[in-house]
Amino acid sequence: MKYGKKYAESIKSYDKQRAYDAAEAVGIVLENAKAKFDETVELHVRLGIDPRQADQQVRGVLVLPNGTGKTKKVLVIAKGERADAAVAAGADFVGAEEMIQKIQTENWFGFDVMITTPDMMGVVGRIGRILGPKGLMPNPKSGTVTMDVTRAVQEVKAGKVEYRLDKTAIIHCPIGKKSFGNEKILENFNALMDAIVRAKPAAAKGQYVKSVTLTSTMGPGVKVSFNRG
Repeated sequence: MKYGKKYAESIKSYDKQRAYDAAEAVGIVLENAKAKFDETVELHVRLGIDPRQADQQVRGVLVLPNGTGKTKKVLVIAKGERADAAVAAGADFVGAEEMIQKIQTENWFGFDVMITTPDMMGVVGRIGRILGPKGLMPNPKSGTVTMDVTRAVQEVKAGKVEYRLDKTAIIHCPIGKKSFGNEKILENFNALMDAIVRAKPAAAKGQYVKSVTLTSTMGPGVKVSFNRG
């Protein structure tokens, strides 16, 4: 495989086969994030469980200590007082049936997260087939179906991330930007790894955390040694 010049230089700067402690790994990743834009730092965790089993699912939400570095646009589907509360909390778009129609007829997706109140799920469900594949369908487990829209909006704006197992038993999640620096990225890393360990299913057998890798948008992956779980 032929690599770009910067990438090729990066993979020569460390041992790809070695698993580094978290602080060292963060330093290597940030040192090799050489793009002209503020690269996102990503965490990839392979778990020793079977994602096909209903009792071995890992999914949760977490407000990272230092946020993600990305301000997400929030759409709230609600009426009356809840709609007013969403506006006051800083939601970018607030509405009800008319917003659902806008998505249906105009193929509008100018938002990153949809939050709704339980009483509006029937309306939202009309476009479930459109929202589902895009990962935008509100879900009580992710805190996006709730009567407390104020808190939900504030958490998303503060840097809430959702982590969930994919079909290959890997969790992929952003934990900040290069500009955060080592300390803030490390804090976010530790917070997310703690949450993943706490979410270990009771049905999980053997080694839970198989491998941990840190990378940046354009940089190579760096293995992290992790002994908990």
